[in-house]
Amino acid sequence: MNALLDLLNSRPLVNGEEQDALADPAGGRRWARKHGGEGSLAELALLREARDALQHIVRGESSPAALGPLFEGVHQIPEFTSDGLQWTAKAPPHARLAVEVVLAWAATEKQLPGRLRPCANDECQLFLLDRSRANRARWCSMAVCGNREKARRHYERTR
Repeated sequence: MNALLDLLNSRPLVNGEEQDALADPAGGRRWARKHGGEGSLAELALLREARDALQHIVRGESSPAALGPLFEGVHQIPEFTSDGLQWTAKAPPHARLAVEVVLAWAATEKQLPGRLRPCANDECQLFLLDRSRANRARWCSMAVCGNREKARRHYERTR
């Protein structure tokens, strides 16, 4: 789940300028290795593709079918453990991390439907996973985006 949010948020706006953690090979390699990947150029290309597709899906701009091409060469293998039957996804090495992130997204949608969403601040490109009981979180950060929005509304009311 951590890799899912980290991937979705790997292209933030910093001082109004987009910063892409996966854009240059060295930074992308560090990001991938931090999340258990190998950092190859093929892996980074798939991670960028997965990120872009997931961002559009979470924003409601496209269908989950857009993720289909990421699953080429991926198979589910049954494994018997002390807990019973488990299915494990087997993917080519360069696709493993992207597939794991997409599977984490699918699990999140199943277990916490509607809780993964974009920040309500129009000037922010980040995403949040609302774990609040009331399911009413709107901002990626209350200290940054939430405070800005509340200050903006207060200013408009008192003008």
